[in-house]
Amino acid sequence: MRADKARNREAILAAAARLFDEAADPDQISMDAVAGAAGVGKGTVFRGFGDRSGLIRALYDEYAAREFQALPENVPDLLIRVWDFKRRHRVLALALEQEGFASPYGNESYDRLHRHLADLVSRARGPRNADFLAHALLAAVRGDLVEYVREESGVDPREGLRELARSVLGRSGGDGVAGVAGRGQDPIDEVPDEGA
Repeated sequence: MRADKARNREAILAAAARLFDEAADPDQISMDAVAGAAGVGKGTVFRGFGDRSGLIRALYDEYAAREFQALPENVPDLLIRVWDFKRRHRVLALALEQEGFASPYGNESYDRLHRHLADLVSRARGPRNADFLAHALLAAVRGDLVEYVREESGVDPREGLRELARSVLGRSGGDGVAGVAGRGQDPIDEVPDEGA
């Protein structure tokens, strides 16, 4: 029974992944469509994930767990990595954000990224407002913005994210709080230039 449940879960997530990768709009993906593509009954999908939100969160968290096993130790690289992830999985990212109030924030991957980013912010400029600033920086890589900017010519999100990080974090730590000197790698400056 347990093996069947695991196989069904795998089949459902694989089917949902294919559908989201092929879709142009999150609204095109229904529980019926996922069940049909997975070769299981709709009830099996609901029992395994609760509802559409649960399925979307499970798939998103599975992708994010693989993508973000090791997190960059500087703010621009982290933001660029999240941007690129959401660009590759654009319809899934939009689906997560459209699932209701606080949905982009109510998942394991967001919590992990936020904690790591808050630590980087704190090391760069001190702990004051680090938690909020981490949320604000992550807002710059929301799926809806990624989608909007995707169609804009002349926009360089990588360079923009680097500039945003420098603007928020500054060079000296800000507010009289000691910066990262003597505390390891600089979360701003260690950014490889990718020709962006």
